[in-house]
Amino acid sequence: MIDLYYWPTPNGHKITLFLEETGTPYTIKPVNISKGEQFEPDFLKIAPNNRMPAIVDHKPLDGGAPVSVFESGAILLYLADKYKKHIPQDLRGRVACTEWLMWQMGGLGPMCGQNHHFSQYAPEKIPYAINRYVNETNRLYGVLNKRLEGRAFICGDEYTIADMAAYPWIVPYERQGQKLEDFPNLKRWFDSIWARPATKVAYEKGKAINQGVPVMTEEAKKVLFGQTASVVKG
Repeated sequence: MIDLYYWPTPNGHKITLFLEETGTPYTIKPVNISKGEQFEPDFLKIAPNNRMPAIVDHKPLDGGAPVSVFESGAILLYLADKYKKHIPQDLRGRVACTEWLMWQMGGLGPMCGQNHHFSQYAPEKIPYAINRYVNETNRLYGVLNKRLEGRAFICGDEYTIADMAAYPWIVPYERQGQKLEDFPNLKRWFDSIWARPATKVAYEKGKAINQGVPVMTEEAKKVLFGQTASVVKG
């Protein structure tokens, strides 16, 4: 059984996409990041960067004590290796999948996140910052669109953790100032993933968790964007 410490953000959705796609039993442990639950001491024991998602695998392959994993990319690799699903088993295929997973972790996710911050949440609208991240998001969409030319998925015919990592960060494309019609290969890929039953289930579970939670409040912004080293001092 997998315990998933989760909130319905793009990084959280990555993990439910994998778990639903593989039919892996799991229990969601909600971590309401707008209330600061990511700073609770028990959560910090498994996620020292005070970010969700994180998992605890109560039945690791070595048969030992439960294994905890934080960082969404590391979680996807852990699960893919454990179940030998959604990651190529040949050397070159695995290298490509890992490359594109790291591309998402180091590029698409952080740049889209900054895009969201400066265009949606920053108290002061700074044109340079907004243009910087909207343009970089556009560039990254172009990289992915080119990669998908002649490919059903990022790594070829197989739906992999690279796709699961990238897809949730494309979902809010309108908020990112992008048009999918400008990227036909990406749009085809995007639509094909949304059509998967597991994707729909994963996102419905996210809506259920977030139901009734107010939109971003000023207090939530302070929690999410006012962090310093003090929040992780033991």
